[in-house]
Amino acid sequence: MHEPIEIDTEYITLGQFIKLANIFESGGIVKAFLNDQGVLVNGEREHRRGRKLYPNDVVEVESAGSYVVATSK
Repeated sequence: MHEPIEIDTEYITLGQFIKLANIFESGGIVKAFLNDQGVLVNGEREHRRGRKLYPNDVVEVESAGSYVVATSK
């Protein structure tokens, strides 16, 4: 099961989403993690912090969990 992370905008960038989910302590750690390992977005490896995520996109972070973008509307 994916943990829902609610947004109140049309989309959110991957870097902002990871910070919002409180997976890492700082933006610098997020940047380094994405550069080194990346995450899976809808089953595809992604390294770009600026990748736009929309409601129902699934983000899988190794050793942290699986998250889904949810709308608060």
